[in-house]
Amino acid sequence: MLTFLAYAMIFVFMAAIMTGRVSALIGLILIPIIFAVLAGFGPEVPDLIMDGLRKIAPTAVLLLFAILYFGLMIDVGLFDPLVRFVVRTCHGDPLRVIVGTCALSMVISLDGDGSTTYLLVVTAMMPLHLKLGINPLILPAVTVMPNAIINIAPWGGPTARVMSSLHTDVGQTFVPLLPAMVMSCAAALAIAAYFGMKERRRLGTLDYASVSEAELERQVNEATRAVVIRPGWLQAFNVALTSAMMILLVMDVVPLALVFMVGFGIAMLVNFPDVNDQRDRIASHAGSVLAVVAVVFGAGAFTGIMMGTGMTDALAKSVVALIPDSAGSYIPLITAVLSAPFTFFLSNDAFYFGVVPVLAEAAAHYGIPPEVIARASLIGQPVHMLSPLVPAAYVLTGLAKVEFGAHQRFTLKWSSLLVCVMLFGAVLFGAVPLG
Repeated sequence: MLTFLAYAMIFVFMAAIMTGRVSALIGLILIPIIFAVLAGFGPEVPDLIMDGLRKIAPTAVLLLFAILYFGLMIDVGLFDPLVRFVVRTCHGDPLRVIVGTCALSMVISLDGDGSTTYLLVVTAMMPLHLKLGINPLILPAVTVMPNAIINIAPWGGPTARVMSSLHTDVGQTFVPLLPAMVMSCAAALAIAAYFGMKERRRLGTLDYASVSEAELERQVNEATRAVVIRPGWLQAFNVALTSAMMILLVMDVVPLALVFMVGFGIAMLVNFPDVNDQRDRIASHAGSVLAVVAVVFGAGAFTGIMMGTGMTDALAKSVVALIPDSAGSYIPLITAVLSAPFTFFLSNDAFYFGVVPVLAEAAAHYGIPPEVIARASLIGQPVHMLSPLVPAAYVLTGLAKVEFGAHQRFTLKWSSLLVCVMLFGAVLFGAVPLG
């Protein structure tokens, strides 16, 4: 019964979100409560939700101050030089803008944090997409696809989790996947080029060669959004502060939430010493902060009920039970295929600490080492990043100003294609054996 309710809850939740009948926030809060009561856990629901909220709290704090910090940096024009450079070099070509957005996301994703990547890429490139009239769903799509691939790096969340869960190291887990990751990155750029060619045919290409320097400067100024122009020394300070924070982020020596809390405090104090100005800047970003953080806490309630009621374990065991003995040697391939839907419907913690160890234990009976299962479990990450349980996904859609369900419907087929490319590459280069 618990397994049936778990599947039913996931189906109802995803149907409600993707059809637009309820918002993600309301669905995350109410739907799991209803199914927990049906499963007989009514009196325990408050404790289960609070446990989930405690686990998600550091992520919520990180996103809160990250949004405030990068919002402040937009206000003072930190990213304007990048936007100006791209505006002057794209020549009004949607193909160049879209592929450039994908490449920029690929590079910035090396920091291992999805929220940071989305904040930087979307805020820098959105003015260009708006200026050219590009389909608004393309920006979040070409931002999330390369990020999902690069996020498999050892300092990213999923790989760190699976290495901890199965006690493997970087050489066993990550290095064999590098060729497949390169192939997937090339596929992401190819998809971005396809989008660009379609938009080029639809929109045409602006010929900046025939535009006067004064007109080009006007268009560049429209694409930048600084609220207050800072003096040169202060811009240099903002660059140094942001660079130092990115270094701390990659080194992972200080909790990320603390990095952004302290960084925001320093940046606000130096850029806006007046208390009234500080209040105005915070108030200007309050709406986007509230929208994202509220959904993150909703996701905490959802995962708290999923794990606390045992639904996560029930789902894992139901899948393993479906694997016949004759298919035991194909468990790595099965794991790779299942990693996409499972990481879409479950959090990374639930999948890598709940499901993957069960699959690895089953594989061990057939002489399959745990590092093979670890690699296979990472194949589905391009689809995982579209999950409503990924807090950073709401940062992306919030900044891009698109509906979450519309983003899922537009991007899911392309992310699924990336999963196929990554699986093909992993099989081709021996990271995931066929049998």
